[in-house]
Amino acid sequence: MNLGTKAACTTILLLGCCGASAYADTPSLSCKMRFNLKGWSAIYKSYSGRGTVSCSDGSTMKVKLRSVGGGLTAGKSSIDDGHGDFSGVKTIADVTGDYVSGGGGAGAVHSAGGQVLTKGEISVAISGTGRGWDVGVDLGKFTITAIPPKVAAVTAPAPAQ
Repeated sequence: MNLGTKAACTTILLLGCCGASAYADTPSLSCKMRFNLKGWSAIYKSYSGRGTVSCSDGSTMKVKLRSVGGGLTAGKSSIDDGHGDFSGVKTIADVTGDYVSGGGGAGAVHSAGGQVLTKGEISVAISGTGRGWDVGVDLGKFTITAIPPKVAAVTAPAPAQ
């Protein structure tokens, strides 16, 4: 490697380290999610819903939720007025993505429960009261996707006559 290449590599490494360090030093936000979720399971599990994430810096985001997976499960249920508490969040965009989920248990009408889902350094503890029934153990993926804000349609003015 020549001197110019070494200098370029060193510069890139320093910038990368400094950028990561600056991000690591950013204080975590307190973010919470309110949501509804419903679905079914019969060996394969499929649940979907919507919610809103709000953070301590005033930012909010509407989100779509999807949980899929498999295992020894059976049931049909919903969670109304669910709650989620995130940790490790630096910006509200950090909450989106795929989380690993897993659990086991049994529940009947009006059961309550909670679960912690992880995505690298970000985690979310979700809880809520449900309706329906579920039994079994499963492993799957819980995905949070941002819903783009609705933009008002712009119409052209009517031509002058």
